[in-house]
This record gives sequence, structure tokens and C-alpha cells, in this order.
Amino acid sequence: MSTSEHGARTSSRQDSVLPELRELWWETGVRARAQASLFAVFSELPRLVWAAIVVSWRADRLRTSVVAVTTVGAGVMSAFGLLAAQRVLVELFAGGPTADKVIAALPALIALAAVTALRASMTAGMGYAQNGLTPKVDREVERRLFEMTTAVRLEAFDADAFADDMERATRGSTSTTDLVQASMNLLAGLAGVLAVAIAVVVIHPLLLLALLVATVPNGWASLRAGHLRYRTYAAGSVRRRRMWLLHRLMAERDSAPELRSYGLRGFLLDQYDRVMGVETDIQLALARRVTTTTTVGAMIGGIATGVVYVLLGLLLIDGQIPLAAAATCVIAVQSAQRSLAVVTFQTDRIYTEGQHFRDYTGFMTRAADYLPPPAAPAADAPDQLREIVVDDVRLRYPDRGSAAVDGVSLRIQAGQTVAFVGENGSGKSTLATMIALLRTPTGGTIRFNGRPAADWDNEALHARIAVVTQEYHNWPFTAATNIAIGDITTVPEQARIETAAARAVAHDMITDLPYGYETLLDRTFAGGQDLSGGQWQRITAARGFLRDADLLIMDEPSSALDPRAEDALFQAIRDRKGRGITILITHRLANVRHADRIYVLHHGRLVETGTHDQLMAAGGRYAELFTLQAAGYRTTPATSPLPRQPTASA
Repeated sequence: MSTSEHGARTSSRQDSVLPELRELWWETGVRARAQASLFAVFSELPRLVWAAIVVSWRADRLRTSVVAVTTVGAGVMSAFGLLAAQRVLVELFAGGPTADKVIAALPALIALAAVTALRASMTAGMGYAQNGLTPKVDREVERRLFEMTTAVRLEAFDADAFADDMERATRGSTSTTDLVQASMNLLAGLAGVLAVAIAVVVIHPLLLLALLVATVPNGWASLRAGHLRYRTYAAGSVRRRRMWLLHRLMAERDSAPELRSYGLRGFLLDQYDRVMGVETDIQLALARRVTTTTTVGAMIGGIATGVVYVLLGLLLIDGQIPLAAAATCVIAVQSAQRSLAVVTFQTDRIYTEGQHFRDYTGFMTRAADYLPPPAAPAADAPDQLREIVVDDVRLRYPDRGSAAVDGVSLRIQAGQTVAFVGENGSGKSTLATMIALLRTPTGGTIRFNGRPAADWDNEALHARIAVVTQEYHNWPFTAATNIAIGDITTVPEQARIETAAARAVAHDMITDLPYGYETLLDRTFAGGQDLSGGQWQRITAARGFLRDADLLIMDEPSSALDPRAEDALFQAIRDRKGRGITILITHRLANVRHADRIYVLHHGRLVETGTHDQLMAAGGRYAELFTLQAAGYRTTPATSPLPRQPTASA
């Protein structure tokens, strides 16, 4: 990197409040190409091309075969075309009347026309097969990726490395299509170069030397210019990421309210000017350097071509080659230069896209470690969940110093409503996700009806569990479909969907939408609607009620609800008492007073358990939290001091 570039980047970091962002997926291939020597590029090329052929063959054998045959056939036709052209020139440059020369050249002309037509038809066939192959390859690799991402255990997404790998693999699935196309085009270009080389050797061996002198310098200059572009592009990655972030901050809906309320327009535009000023200077410098490199390459290529023409002239004067051969060589040089331009461009493209393809294949290999274990051979489905036993369960997230859940044991019977209570980060949601089979404990065992979860059929056990998570997703479907996906094992009737919505206090809200239950809940679509956080929370709760599962886990189901909707929702939850198992997680402790059992967690450990009355009488952590919340609703000061927990230093 030049001193000016380094200084510009340093200045950009100092003048901008935006820190250096992590490397993005699309920079992997660019950076690898910028750092690779030409030897490294060519040494890896065969492996990448072979990988592309394997993927293509797996996606569509017929079209891959058509591309291979037409590529070779087009190359052969190119060679025959040059030989036919040389024969035409021999006859036309011979002595005698013009009419006789034309008649003598007629068979060669007919052969040249036939070869040209065949080559054109093969090229068209190759293009048709490639166009049909592209969607097949795209579907093949993308389907395999989604099969993996939807099958891995939830804890895979807790690992930062997995998230980064998946982001790159997503781009890699698209790059596979580009890799296949580039590989096919490269082979076609190489076939053209090889065809020309064979033809000129047949005409005269010395013409091969002339061909190399005329084409190699141009090829080298093209690769060198491409390397320069990649290197400069990679050096500016930090600035581009900052520009991308500034674009989002200044032009997206999420940031628009605060941008205006805090008067950030001038501040953000100043950040833009600082970063863009540096980027503009770098791009101008790049334009000068690329122009210089390509100009030098063109000059070298022009000089080399001139040397070839001088060589041809000397050979003609010396009588070593006929005039027809010299003219054919000129045609061959032009054809070889066109084919070599294709080869150099596709070489860079294959290497760059190949890095993304390697991200894809590497992710598929590493992600297999996160696949759930196969079910036991004799696994079956429980007829009903009668008991859940959590025995010394532990879970530690990657790169965390302490366990999120640490040695928790408890027992829940059918018909019970239990509550997990504690401050933020106490492990409530993590424990619930393990009971819901969304995470695998790193220690301990969870038993359903006396048997470990691994001994049951995993899908059948999942079908008896419904989870309403606090981190719900706003699915871009209609209101009816948003509820119906709560139980995809059946096709719920409209009456069943409306019943679930009514239990979640969502029915009236949905019927007030422009199209009722058929309203699209995403403004990306025409006629789509936005919902508030509380409205979405009702939709999510309805999704959980639809399944009417043996085990219902409600994690902060009312955090965005108004008091009336919250009361109605918890009444629907209390109605399950005596029928199924309900696990309730909420910070609003007034809603857990009626629970059969309350489990209080702190720093991942179970510190208290009992009914509401028992825990209040104990005067421990639950009593403190409940009293603190209750104090907020009093209209007169409390007559007794609040219980206090010991400080960390006590």
C-alpha cells in the first residue's frame, strides 16, 4: 500500500466517529485475490474448475454434457476454420485468371462456411445449455445450504464464528453459480486458444512462436491490471463499510425519527464528507494507476504485434512461408487475442468466486457438527406429557465466563402452571429453551415421562410443545398464516384460527385490519400493514394457543400489551390449569401469583422455590422483587422498609 493510501486511511479513522467494522462476506474473495500471486492463482485454478464441474454434473448431467461437447466442438471448428481460411487464401494468391482462382477456392470457401455455421450452432447450443444449467446449479447449492441451516441445533447460532461462516456461505451459494459459469467460459476460451495454436502449427511451426509473442504480453498486462484493481479495492474496504453504514443511518426508516429529533442531519453529512473525501482521492489515484498499467500493457502488446508482423515479413522475404500462411497468422493472432482476453478475465473471476465457494463448502462441513444426533432406533412418541424432570442441568454459551444455567433440578407434573422468575440474565429463558428441546444441555438430563429426551422421537416430542418466545419474529405473511404456522402438521380451519386469536386478545384487532385475517403483515408488499409491538405480541401468543400442546411455554408474552389485553391473556393462560403443563416467564410478578410453583433463578442457579405465599413468607429474593413492583402501584408511602438483599461485597 502506498504512503498516501495509508495516510488517508489513518486520517479517516481519526476524523470519523465510526469504528473499523468487521470484514464482510464479499471482501473474502477480493482480499484473497489481492494478496495472491499469479502463480498462486494458476496453481489453484485446476482444483476450482474441477469443483465447478462436479457441482454442475450433480445439478444437471445432460446440460453439463452438452456444454462439454459443444465447448470441445467449437474449439475443433475454430481450428478447421483457420485451416479452411488458409486454404482459401492459398488458392486466391495463386497465379492465373481470377475466375479460375475463385473456382479453385470454392471448395475451401464452402468448407469454411460449413465450419463457421457449425461453430455458431455449437456456441448457441453451449449458451442455451449454460442458461438452463444456471438455475439448476443455483437450486442445488442453495437447497443444500437451507437444508443445513434449518436442521442445526439452536446453539449453533450462539457461536459468533458460526454466524460469520453462515453469512459467507450464503454468498458462497450464489458464487457457485458464477464459478460454474466462469469455469465453462474459461474452458471455452482455452479451447479457442488451443485451436488457434494447433492450426498455426499445422500451417507452419514458426507461426506458433509469432502467436506467443503477440498474445502473451497482452494477457500478462490484463492479469496485472486486474491484480491492481483488486489490491486497491481491498485496501478501501474499511471506507466502503463506513459508507454503507452511513447510507443506512441517513436513508432508512428505523433511524429517521431520531435523526430528526436530535438534529443529526448535519452531523451525519459531515461524517459522509470526511469518509467520501478520502474515498474520492483514492479512486482518482486508482484511475491514474490503472490507466497507466493498461496503457503500458497495450503498448507492450502493440510492440509485440509489430514484432510479429516484422517476423512474418522476414519469413515471406526469405521464402520460408507463403503469403497465405502469413495472412492466416494475422487472423490467428486476432482470434487468439480475443480468446486470451476471455481466459484472463475468467481466471480472475474463478479465483475470486472460488474463495466464496470455499466458504460455502467449509461451512457445510463445519455445520454438520451442530446437527442433532439421530433418534434411537426404537424411539416412539409419548401419548401425553405427564411429567417433566430437569436433573442437574447446565448450559454454558460459547465465549462466556460463567454458565447461563448451572445445576438446576426441578419436577413439573401434568396440569401444573409453573413460573420462572428472576432478574435479567438469571437463566430463565435459557432453561425454558432447553425444556423446549431448542437447546441441548452441556450437562445434566431432561426427562419426559421418565425417559431422556434423546429416547423419544424428536419430531413427535416437538409436536407436543408450543413456545411463545420473547424474541418473536414478524413473519411476512397474512394474519391468518401468521397464526396457522403455529401448527403446520394440520391445515387449521378458519374457526380454529379465530379461536386461538380470541384467546390471545387478537381477534378484534385483526378484524379491524383492512383485509381482516387476509391482511399482509409486511409493508414490503402492496397493501401490507404495519403492526405495533403489542399487536405483534398478540399474534405470537395466538400462534402458541393454536397448537393446544401438552406443554406451553410463554416467555414474556405481555411485555408490550396494554393492561386490559394483558389481563385477558393471562386469564386464557390460567384456563389451561389442570389440563396441560404451562411454563410462564414474566417480570410482572402479579401475573404469577396463581402459579402452582414458582422457581426463582439467580445467576443461573435455582435459589428459591415454592408458591407465592410461601415465597413471600420466606422474605427472600422473590419477596423483594414482588414488594418493589407492588410499591410502584401504591398511592401512599409504604409503612415498612423494603427487604434488602446483601451487597456483592458483603
